[in-house]
Amino acid sequence: MNELGGYDVEDLQVGTQGSFAKTVTEADIVLFAGVTGDTNPVHIDAEAAAGTMFKERIAHGMLSAGFISAVLGTRMPGPGTIYLSQTLKFLAPVKIGDTVKAVCEVTALVPEKRRVTLKTTCYVGGKPVVEGEAVMMATSRAKR
Repeated sequence: MNELGGYDVEDLQVGTQGSFAKTVTEADIVLFAGVTGDTNPVHIDAEAAAGTMFKERIAHGMLSAGFISAVLGTRMPGPGTIYLSQTLKFLAPVKIGDTVKAVCEVTALVPEKRRVTLKTTCYVGGKPVVEGEAVMMATSRAKR
């Protein structure tokens, strides 16, 4: 680890993983709606959500995707890295009380450009609920 508590591009290899897990609460959903302005009733109105295909309130997809950002920005590669791009595919709903585990795995490196490509997946109970790919600019010992 570097002095920021993250990994420099020189420390990473294909297969390196980092993870973060959190149980989604009512407060998380309400706060996320307030911060983002996404007040879609499927997230915040139980009566309206009961009439949807989900039959109950669900968390914002981007709330789950935010757990990917937690891994990348605080764990691996970690502090000092810059998010360049992210693709996402939402596979299943996340409900209040679900524990979401975000796992990020290095799939490619371009050390001379400090580029790291990672497979990004969020799981609930071992089942993928979000999948994607991120590209990061990692820190480098050579650039300090």
